Amino acid sequence: MPIYAYRCDECGFAKDVLQKVSDPVLTVCPSCGKSSFKKQVTAAGFQLKGTGWYVTDFRGGSAPATGTAPSTSSDGSSGSSTGSTDASPAPAPSAAPAKDSSST
Repeated sequence: MPIYAYRCDECGFAKDVLQKVSDPVLTVCPSCGKSSFKKQVTAAGFQLKGTGWYVTDFRGGSAPATGTAPSTSSDGSSGSSTGSTDASPAPAPSAAPAKDSSST
């Protein structure tokens, strides 16, 4: 259930109230009894952290990291070549040295 912040316009009394979304909005101030108790607009009570999407991901006008922008090689040609098999990355070296059976 969300927590809503309320404030009275008449006496200035403020209170945070735990309510369901379907509950009616409170209008009567518990301090002065007048009908000037209003719901306030507040910031979200959580932050997104981790490997998710951030509001700062696409600031600065840079291209997304999905590789949709054409890459440029060192000789100035574009990265899209036709019929070339050199585009695949080389396999990573294994941690254990390979044994050569022909040397025994």
